[in-house]
Amino acid sequence: MRYSLFDGQRDIIILIARVLLMILFVLSGWGKLTGFEGTVGYMTSLGAPAPMLAAAVAVLMEFVVGIVLILGFYTRPLAFLFALFVLGTALLGHPFWNMVDPERSANMTQFLKNLSIMGGLLLLAVSGPGRFSVDGR
Repeated sequence: MRYSLFDGQRDIIILIARVLLMILFVLSGWGKLTGFEGTVGYMTSLGAPAPMLAAAVAVLMEFVVGIVLILGFYTRPLAFLFALFVLGTALLGHPFWNMVDPERSANMTQFLKNLSIMGGLLLLAVSGPGRFSVDGR
């Protein structure tokens, strides 16, 4: 049996990870919700199909599902779903391969940031929410 330095703090670390992964999205989702017309306009500028629906999905995922993941409710399936959402936003919102510098560099960084967040979400989907969660009760 292997023991880790963090075994006693595993659940606290998972809670911190859930909050850190989702705080960006909850704040962004709130901004999209309170400025919904601007969000629809942004989706239109990206060429998103059905921009109003795309904006609503973004608000639902970022704000609502973000809060639900912080609380640790239906964590495994929602973390996996959120990873797919983040992949979609990376592909739609940061197509750096179609750009030239300096826009290309900035969007490549954002694209890679999304991939990194996906890694954390996939890890959360596999590890589960830990004890300090709705699921853990």
